Amino acid sequence: MDRIVLVRRGEREVEVWRSIDEDDDGGASTVLATGDLPDYVRERESSPVRWVWDDTTRWYPALLDAGVRVERCWDLRLSHALLRRSPFVDQRLLAGEQARGWDALAPVTATDAALFPLTDPADRLDPIAEHRRQQEALAASDEPGRLALLIAAESAGALVAAEMTHAGLPWRADVHEALLAALLGPRPAAGVRPAGLERLLTGIREAFAAPALNPDSPGELLRALQAAGLPVEDTRSWTLQELDHPGIPALLEYKKLSRLVQANGWNWLDTWVRDGRFRAWFLPGGVVTGRWASTGGGALSMPLQVRPAAVADDGWRFVVADVAQLEPRVLAGMSRDQAMAEAARSSDLYSGMVAGGAVASRAEAKLGMLGAMYGGTRGESGRMMPRLTRRYPRAIGLVEEAARAGERGEVVHTLLGRGSPFPARGSGADAPGEPPEERGSVEDRDRRRRAWGRFTRNFVVQGTGAEWALCWLADLRNRLWRLGGTGTVSERPHLVFFLHDEVVVHAPAALADAVAEEVRQAAAEAGRLLFGGFPIDFPLDVAVVRSWADAD
Repeated sequence: MDRIVLVRRGEREVEVWRSIDEDDDGGASTVLATGDLPDYVRERESSPVRWVWDDTTRWYPALLDAGVRVERCWDLRLSHALLRRSPFVDQRLLAGEQARGWDALAPVTATDAALFPLTDPADRLDPIAEHRRQQEALAASDEPGRLALLIAAESAGALVAAEMTHAGLPWRADVHEALLAALLGPRPAAGVRPAGLERLLTGIREAFAAPALNPDSPGELLRALQAAGLPVEDTRSWTLQELDHPGIPALLEYKKLSRLVQANGWNWLDTWVRDGRFRAWFLPGGVVTGRWASTGGGALSMPLQVRPAAVADDGWRFVVADVAQLEPRVLAGMSRDQAMAEAARSSDLYSGMVAGGAVASRAEAKLGMLGAMYGGTRGESGRMMPRLTRRYPRAIGLVEEAARAGERGEVVHTLLGRGSPFPARGSGADAPGEPPEERGSVEDRDRRRRAWGRFTRNFVVQGTGAEWALCWLADLRNRLWRLGGTGTVSERPHLVFFLHDEVVVHAPAALADAVAEEVRQAAAEAGRLLFGGFPIDFPLDVAVVRSWADAD
């Protein structure tokens, strides 16, 4: 398969280097006008090719706008970050005067449709030299196969993210407006509380005998609660839920609706929904574990209250799928724990643990596994640990060792080789070069060391779960393209949303059942890619719906 490196040469030209790899002398180059690039890419996509570029967010959106879809890429920004942190890599092979520039390179999330911004720190970097360094580091690594899969999956995730932003999530502004009106009343003037909040506020002020209370001010609210004789130190909703006072129900409802106004109210609708689509920027690798982040509109925290406004186009449907108990299943696969894999053959892994005799109830199974993966090894979850360890020694042993490694200040890694960060200064773990005077008391050091161990315990599982999801997305993206016949990305079945273990596909109604099957097949293939022949299942809940809310 050819590799083609694209290099910006000013605002008007692109230099194209073909067949770049570690064994050649640099390949042949061609200079194209920027406007000719989409046609060139479209023509080359007729045969297998992998595009190598500094950053997908800088190249792919303009190609999508021109109706061009690429199948494969190598995102140098994302792969640089992976290789720089991986314990499988000799970091000397990535060193050089441009290393810091690649370390600092950030994705672009501007609305400018131009192919290149006028000033861009990426223009000071050499993609050809960086690609060679990455290839050399990969070839010399302890686990080249795992890292190659991780780079391919992460780069495919970048393509998915750009396509989801390009296509947008179908969103009915009229339905959203109606939802807000039903909960809050008519749209208020700027700077005025909605009528629904005002009605609640009147009752809250009367209940707490505080006629001037502003419940949006945490300080004022805390003083009013304490003046009413309530033993509280904060105003968090879960704290308020434990209180017995006639004003609490209205206060909790006020806080819930106030959050809705601030996060997804009328201003959100005006800002983020255009032409019947909600478009945010999704950022693969935006979290250290490899999970995605987003910017613009809070895409990864979309509340159930407004999901009825996500409505498929006429003649189209949403195919919504999420995997049950992803992280425990991943733990079973990466530890190759046969007993836990047997429990995972049930559609509900926790019920499978009960059936296998590990614990007495589903609640105990869930509590114990969450404690094992997140470090809650005291109290009720801690009480489950000896039983889980006896039944699932390989799985529990893996997370326990990751925790101990973190406490020692060591880097841990996911199945494919994404490395954890070093402990922060003052974390208490034995971080290299941490000055003794900043380490605090023995008690403080022990507390911070255990906290970092809880982080590394979860890192290996959450990060490997993110790798499974990337492989799922990468395979599903190509399956949808092949299923859809002809047309651009938006004219075929296409992904419009992704959150950790859930995907939403927008598909013509006639293809919805076929899409649901491809979603399941892609999940099975992701398991094979990561865990080979080890028998671990990833069952999905799949729904074909007109509105996203109907899948819940």
